[in-house]
Amino acid sequence: MVTIRVEKSSDTAAREALLDLAYGPVRFEKPSERLRSTRAPARGLSFVAVEHDRVIGTVRLWEVSAGPTCSALLLGPLAVDPAQRRRGIGSALMHHALRAAAKRGRGAVLLVGDAAYYSRFGFSAEPTGALWLPGLADKRRLLGCELTPGALDGVRGAIRVPERPVRTPLTAAVGRLAKPQAA
Repeated sequence: MVTIRVEKSSDTAAREALLDLAYGPVRFEKPSERLRSTRAPARGLSFVAVEHDRVIGTVRLWEVSAGPTCSALLLGPLAVDPAQRRRGIGSALMHHALRAAAKRGRGAVLLVGDAAYYSRFGFSAEPTGALWLPGLADKRRLLGCELTPGALDGVRGAIRVPERPVRTPLTAAVGRLAKPQAA
C-alpha cells in the first residue's frame, strides 16, 4: 500500500536518487531549479510517496514571489519511480500537495510543466500570461493554479525568490522573542 507523508530528513538520499533516476543531471540546469537551489522548500510542504518503507515518489512546494506583490508557491519537482508509474502515484502526490497548500491559506501554485498533464489538476498558462521565469525558453510551460479565486488576477513580473520570508504565526512569534526588551 502506498502512503503519502511529509518528507523527513532521513528521506533525502532516497529522494535525490529518485530525482536522478527520473530526470538525470539535466534537472540541475532547469530555470525552476535555480529558484530552488540553496534554500529549503516551504515548511511542511514536501511530501513523499512510500511503499514498503521505500520512497517511490516525491513532490515539494517552494515560496516564490510572482511579480512585486504576489506570494505564491512553486511546485516541483514531481517525480515517481519509473517502475511505479501508471499507478496514480503522481496524481495522488499532486492532489495531496494542493490540498495542503490550500489548507495553509495559500492563494496560488505555479509550476513549469506540460499543460496536457497538469490541466487535470487545475493548472493552465492563462493566469501566468503576464509572468515570466528568468531562463525559461517556452513560456507556454509556465502554469498556474489559483487555490483562491482571483489570486493571480493582475499579477505581472518575474517569478523569483522572495526578498523576505513569508510570515507565519510561528515566525512572527520568534521575531518578537528575538527583539531586545526595553529595560
